Amino acid sequence: MAFFSGVVDRLLGRQQPLPRDLSFRDERSFVAQKHSCPSCHAHLEAGELENNFYVCPQCGHHYRINPAERIRTLVDQGSFQEFSQEIQSVNPIGFPGYEAKLGEAKSATGQGEAVTNGTATIDGRKVVLSIMNFKFMGGSMGSVAGEKLTRALLTGLEKQQPVILFTTSGGMRMQEGIFSLMQMAKASAAIAQLEMAHVPLFVVLTDPTYGGVTASFAMLGDVIIAEPGASIGFAGPRVIESTIRQKLPEGFQKSEFLLEKGFVDAIVPRPELKKTLAFLIDTHLNR
Repeated sequence: MAFFSGVVDRLLGRQQPLPRDLSFRDERSFVAQKHSCPSCHAHLEAGELENNFYVCPQCGHHYRINPAERIRTLVDQGSFQEFSQEIQSVNPIGFPGYEAKLGEAKSATGQGEAVTNGTATIDGRKVVLSIMNFKFMGGSMGSVAGEKLTRALLTGLEKQQPVILFTTSGGMRMQEGIFSLMQMAKASAAIAQLEMAHVPLFVVLTDPTYGGVTASFAMLGDVIIAEPGASIGFAGPRVIESTIRQKLPEGFQKSEFLLEKGFVDAIVPRPELKKTLAFLIDTHLNR
């Protein structure tokens, strides 16, 4: 009952404490203010972090990055061409205050939605990218975010080019009700078409990936990669503990735990991701 009461509270706008794995602390601001890593407390400057793919050079802590930073650290320079940026969210069920929240998210991120699509090359290999941004309403999946992600999948199908999804989300966007939940089936159906056409799909799970995103397309890739230390699951740990009334194992829902249990195929540090994806593209296109 704890899970369902939490859903009702969110729908009615009642404030709930965030799961510890969905902390909204801005670690990058901490580095800028304290000049140290919040994970290991080693001395660290913002410029040093940027030069190291936004990974702490001392402890390997992976900081959350936005789509522009992801593109800059991954694809060949000048190769990214965005598409589907023209579609914008509306308020399909008349949820109070939703338009204002959308406006705040757009101002804070400079994006029109939680998903950025584009074509690019990785070491000369053509790919289609769909990148989620946690800072846009927690990377939540509304109808436009789901439409953009589906368009990326279908673009890969049309062009016969590998698709790479970067996931980070708190789950489905409850302000859109059933329209949000429908995105799970829509994206999964598009992935089924990729499978039938033998177009490879690679999913990169980043911190955090939760809810209906994990329960659908995030776990449907031909190869599922996770960044080190990423929190990945359906419900948050505190919700699970309150439901089953048991203490969860140490490291539960971290990418290392999921690798051990067989839910992800590999954990790849961000500096090695470009080389790894290039290898996967070659092996899957030549099979």
